[in-house]
Amino acid sequence: MSILTELHSDIDKRVGIIRSERTDWLCRSGCAGCCHRLAEIPVLTEAEWTLLREGLAGLPQELLQGIGQDVAALAVQKSRPIVCPLLDRSTGTCRVYLFRPIACRTYGFYVQRDKGLYCKDIESQVDNGELNDVVWGNQDAIDRQLKGMGDARELTAWFVDWRDNQSN
Repeated sequence: MSILTELHSDIDKRVGIIRSERTDWLCRSGCAGCCHRLAEIPVLTEAEWTLLREGLAGLPQELLQGIGQDVAALAVQKSRPIVCPLLDRSTGTCRVYLFRPIACRTYGFYVQRDKGLYCKDIESQVDNGELNDVVWGNQDAIDRQLKGMGDARELTAWFVDWRDNQSN
């Protein structure tokens, strides 16, 4: 089993526990709040990109072209927040959900010691004391594991290199 596969399994267990204890959890299919409000272009390790590339390769060519246009626009966009180019805006779902990066898997279920929570809706519930019993995942520990998974670059850089290599 690869390190990335093990990490996915650990994350899935933590997410599963939170969801089983709280059937009304905000993060679920169709929410996409985080996908609409990214603070920065996602950074992926080489291992994450390899998996994501597998998901992208399975998409129809016309859809991939549209994603490529969104990625190109994102690379020069200065304003924030940004919208994830992998989001299907009509359904609010990820086009490559099974292949998504770690940040997408942990968002809404993991916290960083110095940065806290990111979803304003969940932060509001925390502030109201509604989630005091939640055992959050440790994002700092996840980040330490990611550092050993190869080069890390922005999604836009990975995508451009991949697209350029496909056209050669």
